Amino acid sequence: MSEILYNEEHIWVRFDDYGMAVVGISAHAQEQLGDIIFVDLPDVGHEVLLEEEIILIESVKTTNEFAVPVSGTIFEINEELAKQPALINQSPLDDGWLLRVEPHDGRDINATMDEDEYKEFVDLEI
Repeated sequence: MSEILYNEEHIWVRFDDYGMAVVGISAHAQEQLGDIIFVDLPDVGHEVLLEEEIILIESVKTTNEFAVPVSGTIFEINEELAKQPALINQSPLDDGWLLRVEPHDGRDINATMDEDEYKEFVDLEI
């Protein structure tokens, strides 16, 4: 599995063995949101632009829209989240992934922090 990169909006992205960008929200973000009760994801085949807000996550505290940090075509969504949105709370970096994107321009992404840099970023926010 490749390195996970983060952006300042607490979205992570990693590239799988097939070159797909797997996208999710960070453990920190899910902790801040609290119990997640609903997730609305774009349709497979949707052409997404870099930083287009197309992910809606509703928790007991708030509703937030998130942007995808990579441009491309939505290849797959995590359909389990429709039945079990709490998977994001339980496993934000694994079972709680949101979607897979087939990138348009290789690895044109807006996620530039590795895990150590992201931890420092979160520590500064608190």
